[in-house]
Amino acid sequence: MTSRAEHRVHHRRRSLRRRAVVSGLGAFALTGAAIVSSTMLSSASAASWPTPTSSQPVSSTISVSGVRDGGMVRYYGSGDLAGDGQEEGQDPIFKLAAGATLKNVIIGAPGADGIHCEGNCTLQNVWWEDVGEDAATFRGGTTYTVTGGGAKKAADKVFQHNGPGTLNVSNFAVSEFKTLYRSCGDCSTGYTRKVNLSNIEVTGTGSTARLVGINVNRNDVATLRGITILNDSGRKVIPCQKYNNNTAVGTGPDSTNCLYSSSDITYR
Repeated sequence: MTSRAEHRVHHRRRSLRRRAVVSGLGAFALTGAAIVSSTMLSSASAASWPTPTSSQPVSSTISVSGVRDGGMVRYYGSGDLAGDGQEEGQDPIFKLAAGATLKNVIIGAPGADGIHCEGNCTLQNVWWEDVGEDAATFRGGTTYTVTGGGAKKAADKVFQHNGPGTLNVSNFAVSEFKTLYRSCGDCSTGYTRKVNLSNIEVTGTGSTARLVGINVNRNDVATLRGITILNDSGRKVIPCQKYNNNTAVGTGPDSTNCLYSSSDITYR
């Protein structure tokens, strides 16, 4: 074999090895993407509620700044925080300063007024076993994020949005509730608010419930994607309820306020 022919063979072998390496990396990338996709898309489930590592009574509101990891401890109200009804003006179990993150927490009963976010905040893997007045209230800031976790036994609202800005909720499970999200209808300042729901598992009870309640007279916008509704053969769960402040004025998708289509809602 001539040196030129040998060079061509060696070059061809190197090219084949290089293609094999690239192909292997491509396969690894696809596998990694599948793993990430599977992790990101695995929603919280009403059937997979976490077991608390311990329980801790809370008699006065816990203030949070920075990041607080609760280690899956169950916190529940006692003393002045022992309320679990719908009385307005209850204090929360946790109060988050602007920019704070609360994660890996279970809020038991009594739940008082859950969590207050005074500014931008992140709630990660937070579970409400028995919602008190509300699970969480968003009072100030521009962007609030709820990722993972779940809530049940909410006689009224799960998330109350009083301040301005956008609430993003993803990979969340909700059951035994009346309203998952409500934009304040009678707050003194009439902000325009937005809510994005993504990958939400909803368990119906046969009674009327609402995923979102928004104020169309204030140009609120709700975007719904990847909603799975269980146990609702009678279609009692309303995806998007429209209000003029506190007066109901209609339901259903449109191109302005309630942004979703039938393909975004799956019934099982």
